[in-house]
Amino acid sequence: MKSLSNQVVSMKPSGIRRFFDLAQTMDNVVSLGVGEPDFITPWNVREASYAALEEGYTAYSANAGLIELREEIATYMKERFLVEYDPTSELIVTTGASQALDIAFRALLNPGDEVIVVEPAFVSYGPLIELAGGTVVPVACRPEKGFRLDREDVEQAITERTKAILLCFPSNPTGATMNGDELAQIAELATKYDLWVVSDEIYAELCYDEPFVSFATLHDMRDRTIVVNGFSKAFAMTGWRLGFTCAPEIVTREMLKVHQYGMMCAPTLVQFGGLEALRTREQHVPSMVKSYRQRRNYFIQALNEAGLPTHVPGGAFYAFPSIRHTGLTSEEFAERLLVEERVAVVPGNAFGESGEGFVRASYATSLEQLQEAILRIQRFMKQFEVTVAKDSHS
Repeated sequence: MKSLSNQVVSMKPSGIRRFFDLAQTMDNVVSLGVGEPDFITPWNVREASYAALEEGYTAYSANAGLIELREEIATYMKERFLVEYDPTSELIVTTGASQALDIAFRALLNPGDEVIVVEPAFVSYGPLIELAGGTVVPVACRPEKGFRLDREDVEQAITERTKAILLCFPSNPTGATMNGDELAQIAELATKYDLWVVSDEIYAELCYDEPFVSFATLHDMRDRTIVVNGFSKAFAMTGWRLGFTCAPEIVTREMLKVHQYGMMCAPTLVQFGGLEALRTREQHVPSMVKSYRQRRNYFIQALNEAGLPTHVPGGAFYAFPSIRHTGLTSEEFAERLLVEERVAVVPGNAFGESGEGFVRASYATSLEQLQEAILRIQRFMKQFEVTVAKDSHS
């Protein structure tokens, strides 16, 4: 038989799923691995999809999505994030934010085009860029700066082949945020070097200390930014697979071609659920955000007290503690913690080389589960106290 795609065969499986799948084979595991809300999708959202099914809405929608949903997304973007889009020509409803990223890169990139990816980065970014023919150029966010992006580091990575910058703030996996002034520094580079910006804003609602700033609202950025967002995180709708893109018409019409041929449209019943979620967002989102903030405050303090130095994440629902002082690699630490104490975390190197020396722990689980995880982590970390003490006296 003829060989398979070299590119796909050489691609590594997701580092997140590997540890999650391993944890699934064990009993009594506290999983802090997968970034998924523990909230159930609100009843009224589920009911809206049930009702659509009963009323016979089982056909395709328009390729770009139900016009009612696109209009509601446009209203949401204007009211919540202060940026306006035409629902008829600048919005696409997608099958999750991951598909939104996929069609964005396929529409933007020619073979060999470079994309600057802010690391540590979500595991799908690099593969999606490579599948679209692009080349990943990682730029590390440094822990001593709270994992915020440095303008000079970005500028040094720009070459004549750079086509775009991919941002994700609040960040998965670090939870770091960027304020308007900091983002404006990156916007200046996008203008100076004529770059597109793909801004993954899936965690936009989950900011705890500073207001979220959509990159498209910055000076001259609306017309060179593709905003990617969705319903999974803030609306507790991960399994629904519903996302959207907001971008100028010149790129939206090209993304729509890819979407048409690869997906046709997002599932119609799911779109009716998304419509209800947006219309009633004030009934549910603030209470979930409040709960995440409370969990964050407890969990970060507890990790630090357990001997795992952890910066305070400004958003999302991830802690990114340093494990460098243990002498273990990220994978060794994660595997031993899982085997010895039945706590599942994700090794930091799953998010790029700059993530080595850290692990990602999601606090999107109940406070009781977090407390149990901390007890086990404290027990696990006792074996390293002697090593640290010896090192400090050597």
